[in-house]
Amino acid sequence: MGVKKVLALVLGGGRGTRLFPLTRDRSKPAVPLAGKYRIIDVPLSNCINSGVQRIYVLTQFNSVSLHRHIRRTYSFDHFSGGFVEILAAQQTLGASTWYQGTADAVRQHLRLLQQPDVEHVLILSGDQLYRMNYADMLSTHVASGADVTIAGIPVGRDAASALGIMRLDEAGRVEGFLEKPQTNEEASMVRTDPAWIDRHGVPSKGRDLVASMGIYLFNRDCLVDLLMKTDYQDFGKEVFPAAIRAKNVQLHLFDDYWEDIGTIRSYYQCNIDLASPEPPFVLANAHAPIYSRARFLPPSRIDGASIRKSLISDGCLIDTGAVIENSVIGLRCRIGKDVVIRNSVILGNDFYDDDVGIGDGAIIEHAIVDKNVHIGSRARIVNEHGWETTAESDTFMVRDGVAIVPKTCDDCRWLAARAGPVDPRHRLRPAERHA
Repeated sequence: MGVKKVLALVLGGGRGTRLFPLTRDRSKPAVPLAGKYRIIDVPLSNCINSGVQRIYVLTQFNSVSLHRHIRRTYSFDHFSGGFVEILAAQQTLGASTWYQGTADAVRQHLRLLQQPDVEHVLILSGDQLYRMNYADMLSTHVASGADVTIAGIPVGRDAASALGIMRLDEAGRVEGFLEKPQTNEEASMVRTDPAWIDRHGVPSKGRDLVASMGIYLFNRDCLVDLLMKTDYQDFGKEVFPAAIRAKNVQLHLFDDYWEDIGTIRSYYQCNIDLASPEPPFVLANAHAPIYSRARFLPPSRIDGASIRKSLISDGCLIDTGAVIENSVIGLRCRIGKDVVIRNSVILGNDFYDDDVGIGDGAIIEHAIVDKNVHIGSRARIVNEHGWETTAESDTFMVRDGVAIVPKTCDDCRWLAARAGPVDPRHRLRPAERHA
């Protein structure tokens, strides 16, 4: 069966507090990734590569940047019938409140699911990095005669405490679900025999648990029934467990790179891993590329710098003596002389300006520098005290042990682009800031 009658819904998420301050001025799916992408590009690219061309993105918080990116990036020809459209929270005759959760967000748009040419509904998260052909998942769904199919990945006991673990029968039907088991006794309740995993074409490698990836494929009528007859607000915590009790829920086993990048620590580590010589997730895949906005930027100019194990995006200017190691450098970065950047993620800039960039002799280590900021000459962005968390600030903070320089505020961005120097409160000058 083909995917022509599959409708995809990408959940844009809520306030994104675990990714703050990167989500202070943007939604989670709009956060930059690997230098030139946005997180939302991952599920949308998976859909396109799988032949799923009817896609809605449900958004609510800080969604302007995400809307702009989707509008500029994703357009289909007039004959395919494909689209990527935003479904922002709004007041209607049937709903007068904001989305109360992932399931409520879908419930408020049931009329779109009830179109006659929709047979299956694919529910996706907007904050994960993986590469999957959803046509394979549809094949599993149809072959098993399931009402709902969920993607699952084998994991070991060490990872179980952060994930939802499923209990399976011999045929791969989901019979139970336990959210974040904290003890071996709890994990044993939902254990899967590694031999069963091996028999289904995935090397178990000693892993005896199967975790939910938060990717669901519903028969359209089944999903409508579940949402119309309940007031459940969340898919993972309410709708999916209810479906296990009342419906035929089948597992689609997946065994490749998959990472939830919804926290500062996971986001930071994911980017650093992508910059490694042998990354766990390969961006350069000709058969299933990650798409993003086409920008008309010049090649990066590098003059006498030393660069190792790093990703350098388009339009950068990297001056003499700069040292960049194990880092990701985003679009339009201006990096001065003798700058040292190690184990860091520099998100780049939205425009070229002399007051945006990294000044001569600055040192940045184990940090995330958001867009459009100015770091003064000889400034140090180094967590020398080993802090795990600090108070929120407009100029820097530490979260999950990672030093973060937040994005320049919109007023200062306007000043930088239109009126000259940015507000000095939003600069990092020599000896002023030590994260």
